[in-house]
Amino acid sequence: MTAVESRPAGGGTSHTPGVPGELGTSPVNRPFGARVKAFVALTKPRIIELLLITTVPVMFLAAQGVPDLWLVLATCLGGYLSAGGANALNMYIDRDIDAMMDRTSQRPLVTGMVSPREALVFGITLAVVSTLWFGLLVNWLSAWLALGALLFYVVVYTMILKRRTSQNIVWGGIAGCMPVLIGWSAVTDSVSWAAVILFLVIFFWTPPHYWPLSMKVKEDYARVGVPMLPVVASNRVVARQIVLYSWVMVAVSLLLTPLGYTGWFYTTVALATGGWWLWEAHALQSRAKAGVTGGKLKEMRLFHWSITYVSLLFVAVAVDPFLK
Repeated sequence: MTAVESRPAGGGTSHTPGVPGELGTSPVNRPFGARVKAFVALTKPRIIELLLITTVPVMFLAAQGVPDLWLVLATCLGGYLSAGGANALNMYIDRDIDAMMDRTSQRPLVTGMVSPREALVFGITLAVVSTLWFGLLVNWLSAWLALGALLFYVVVYTMILKRRTSQNIVWGGIAGCMPVLIGWSAVTDSVSWAAVILFLVIFFWTPPHYWPLSMKVKEDYARVGVPMLPVVASNRVVARQIVLYSWVMVAVSLLLTPLGYTGWFYTTVALATGGWWLWEAHALQSRAKAGVTGGKLKEMRLFHWSITYVSLLFVAVAVDPFLK
């Protein structure tokens, strides 16, 4: 259960660029509380919050009501451990470029709060524990889906796609779609078309969610040679792609109702939130076409709305079974 990182830029650098973890003292000599906080930071908790927003509501839809609360807790904890392991391994692999990017300059491996070996062992341990947790306390289908998401994020996205293609987020985002399938399989021990549709919603949501942030911090990515789309294409091209993906995302989100999985409440929320998304996406495209740059491009408006959109849409997924 992983997702491509979704944090706004911020923070200056207090390290020597290109020399991750070089602080002059061993990590083990750091205060215990700070070390614990650093290991938690390796799991990227803010990203995992977004993953759980898509996991739990799907469990309500799969159960057509309130799922077993112990099952919800077990699935959420297993998901946190799995995603946390993937994120820790991502930081281990990307520690070289993290040291040169402003937005990642305070990560534990860059500051030296955690050593590379510790991060590697920590990530692998979480991967093993989370797979066993899912298999023994939820079901083995969910376990394999979670492990597949972890491996996809670490190997396919981080190691293969991220530094080689501008389509990295498009295909790498598949890992962030997996919590939908995991939530459904946790309840039913199977995967249905409803889960596949919601998987596709997140798949088409990920690029227009992340590209606006990439537009904001493209100098960071350019500095380390990561070919995010805004680095290799103009704002006009990126905005056009955002609009295309946005229309497909909204259209796919509306498939649940004609197929009989949701009713009037979900449909109303999907239309309202999707309509507002399209308004923001087209507004961004208009500004890009006009050649607006810098703060006046307002690309972060769509980024922040994208998080609100997916939260509201999946709350509707959870509430809808009670209003049919």
